[in-house]
Amino acid sequence: MTTPDPVGAAPASAAPTDARQEDARQQAVRGLEAAFGELMTELRRMYVQFAEAVSPGMLPGTYKVLSVIQRAGSVTVSGIAEHMTADKGQVSRAVSELEELGLVARTADPDDGRIKLIAVTDEGQRRLDRARQPYEGRLYDVLADWPIESIEQFTGLLHALARGQAPKD
Repeated sequence: MTTPDPVGAAPASAAPTDARQEDARQQAVRGLEAAFGELMTELRRMYVQFAEAVSPGMLPGTYKVLSVIQRAGSVTVSGIAEHMTADKGQVSRAVSELEELGLVARTADPDDGRIKLIAVTDEGQRRLDRARQPYEGRLYDVLADWPIESIEQFTGLLHALARGQAPKD
């Protein structure tokens, strides 16, 4: 006489399938990690080139600070450090370098004069535009043959991944 499986117990044949699915998931995640590694390498290479185009000898990290300021419109050193998850002292030194180059300017916050807001100057914007110009349109060109729905889905997936969430259907 056979005894029935306990309630909720998986059939014996399910274990190998679960193990194969877990192995497949692990391999897929490793592939994604490798793809991100390639993307990060390319982004670092581009940041080196952008920084050099903005000002010869500029470090990529300083360029990153400049681009964060440009996207923010005007921001405090603390705001930049928080956005970049970087050391405030390091960000402050980068801002000082950018200020000496005339690429950013500090102004008093209209709501609290003790706080200094940092914004990109016209010269800074001109140099950023010039540095990015050779690469503008590259992503557009790469995605030219992708269906718009795929681009939108990929964008949603990247946002979900960045937030540590499961994608929404």
